Amino acid sequence: CFPFSAFEGPSEWHKAYPIAQGNRQSPIDIVSARAVYDPNLQPLVISYESCTSLSISNTGHSVMVEFEDTDDRTAISGGPFQNPFRLKQFHFHWGTTHSQGSEHTIDGKPFPCELHLVHWNARKYATFGEAAAAPDGLAVVGVFLEIGKEHASMNRLTDALYMVKFKGTKAQFRGFNPKCLLPLSLDYWTYLGSLTTPPLNESVTWIVLKEPIRISVKQLEKFRMLLFTGEEDQRIQMANNFRPPQPLKGRIVRASFKA
Repeated sequence: CFPFSAFEGPSEWHKAYPIAQGNRQSPIDIVSARAVYDPNLQPLVISYESCTSLSISNTGHSVMVEFEDTDDRTAISGGPFQNPFRLKQFHFHWGTTHSQGSEHTIDGKPFPCELHLVHWNARKYATFGEAAAAPDGLAVVGVFLEIGKEHASMNRLTDALYMVKFKGTKAQFRGFNPKCLLPLSLDYWTYLGSLTTPPLNESVTWIVLKEPIRISVKQLEKFRMLLFTGEEDQRIQMANNFRPPQPLKGRIVRASFKA
């Protein structure tokens, strides 16, 4: 199944996953003027000191870097959270052209790419799977990527993409610190949402960073060389692997900063 193929894209997901039409689906369009500044939101604390990455893989709908998550060494806390959340993996969404690619949009504007850092509530749940089914189980940090000058720290990642060109391929990818993928400012919007690919569980507290990071055209083009398909299949370029914004359905988006 291609979650983003012409045959069964996001508009068809509700047939197999009725939650696709639920009340807290993601992504959303963040209307900055409607976001509510909340002075009680704590600053986000990101503890990514220990470079616990393990592997890079092509999941058939994105490229993913997985982390060792047996302790809280690589975690986020603060923000709207009571507990630290452990980093499990990060992955990206991107377009065929620079005019689209991100899942979240800001005032209707998409970015060419969006990074998702997926964390789970290991204080409260025994496994990632259990957390992914709970309303307060996951925390995903979304970072927008825009086109600009080359992002030096991103080269190690984009240079590894050729190893995972085909769906289902995996390579060792150790000692990578995702802190280098964050912008200087950690100002954020937060809202209650869901996974953006099936099973679309409504288990995610989203933290969408206001400040984008920049990568070069050349770096972004390496993502577009990946394939949705396996080595034996007819090749289908991996791109436009984003779900469009979903209805807000009365949810409030809070901001950690004054507009």
